[in-house]
Amino acid sequence: MSLKFTILGCGSSMGVPRPDGNFGNCDPKNFKNYRTRCSAILQTKTDNILIDTSPDLRSQLINNKIDRIDKVLYSHMHADQVHGINDLRVFYIKNRKPIPIYADKKTKNHLIKTFSYCFTNSSNEYPAILKMNLVKDKILIKDGSKKIVIKSIKVEHGKVNSICYIFDKKLAYISDVSKIYRKDYKFFKKLKYLVIDCLWYKNHPSHLNLEKSLELIKIFSPKRAILTNLHSEIDYEILKKKLPKNVVPAHDGLKLYL
Repeated sequence: MSLKFTILGCGSSMGVPRPDGNFGNCDPKNFKNYRTRCSAILQTKTDNILIDTSPDLRSQLINNKIDRIDKVLYSHMHADQVHGINDLRVFYIKNRKPIPIYADKKTKNHLIKTFSYCFTNSSNEYPAILKMNLVKDKILIKDGSKKIVIKSIKVEHGKVNSICYIFDKKLAYISDVSKIYRKDYKFFKKLKYLVIDCLWYKNHPSHLNLEKSLELIKIFSPKRAILTNLHSEIDYEILKKKLPKNVVPAHDGLKLYL
């Protein structure tokens, strides 16, 4: 088992507890209810591939003892996915080589405009730390002497698009989604793991709720499904009791092995 996938953060845009200390319906005595904003990492024998730069990225990397980032995949442009981008600077300083990042066209333009200092050489003291790449249908990464295929699939996330990444035809990561196009259903069938958005119980225009998440899980039939992007309305243990045996709530630091 050379591939390890870690959910660094599984909370919605304000995390749990919120910045005002409010836990909502979550029991603060359960550590699985402490949720930072969504981010994840795939670790192969040779590469660490980060998905999104959560505003909580610094603490996520420290808590999981991750001291190297080789590539970054972005799902979309929202603040809770990108505002930890400056924490990538230390990895440039260690290697003196810009880190390749991958994003769709709108996210690319947003990042370059908003965080221009990350992509331009303003001086010798502050060189560009990132190298932008447009995300392709398939990305090849190293796993020792082997190659792993990462497939990207465009999905709806309310009024914007988001990118779902499928790793080695085994794990799909889709933290922010309101609709998956039927033409793409075939890519989600019979996976080992499906990590999927489940914001809360009621409907939301930009996210799946519990009912819709479970409907898709039933259609796709993964061996195991993990619900992420969990709002403070959702307590870990209460949600867990509502789920089928092959579905679990995510928690920060959850590790999956491919």
